[in-house]
Amino acid sequence: MHPYLSAVDSIVDLLGRSEVAAAWDSPSALAEWTVGGLAGHLAGQAFSGVTLIEAEPSDLAPITLDEHYERVSWIGAAVDDDVSVGIRSGGDSNAAEGAEALVARVVSARSRLEVLLAETSPDRPVLVPWQGWALRRDDFLVMRMMEIVVHSDDLGASVGMTAPTVGPAVLDPVLALLTRLAVRRHGQSAVVAALTRAERAPARINAF
Repeated sequence: MHPYLSAVDSIVDLLGRSEVAAAWDSPSALAEWTVGGLAGHLAGQAFSGVTLIEAEPSDLAPITLDEHYERVSWIGAAVDDDVSVGIRSGGDSNAAEGAEALVARVVSARSRLEVLLAETSPDRPVLVPWQGWALRRDDFLVMRMMEIVVHSDDLGASVGMTAPTVGPAVLDPVLALLTRLAVRRHGQSAVVAALTRAERAPARINAF
């Protein structure tokens, strides 16, 4: 099974928890997000997989995953910047019909994704239309898995629970990506010290 499918299964698990539905309209752990909106954004990581992989292969040459994160405008954006408002709006739209309907949509997307991944190549160029460039299919899926791991943790923290644990096939490429981004932002020494030397660890090594 492709690791992305396992990541989507973890979305179904988390969104099906009663704690999430009970807090749907409450503020989340992220500024300006409700629990429902954050859940909708998390579910969107499955929906976008269907939409973009289902589309015709892009004519654009795929860029690397690291180059993608050099180009995106949301890194460092304030919560009231247009890009941030647009991302929250998408999550709210996905969540509009409530928790039960959202879980059902993710389950349906998961079934479609299983077929799409069997039918397409890992190197298939996938256009990311809101960005204007393409990625290899499996690089695009690492991006989606990163979003799933990070926002599952956000959602769990929002309702006082631990997010479902994902296996190494999901977590390893996500941690590799986040580590590279943290090194780019803070430098190699800061990241190495944070991971190995508590006495001289920097205050933060956030990837974004």
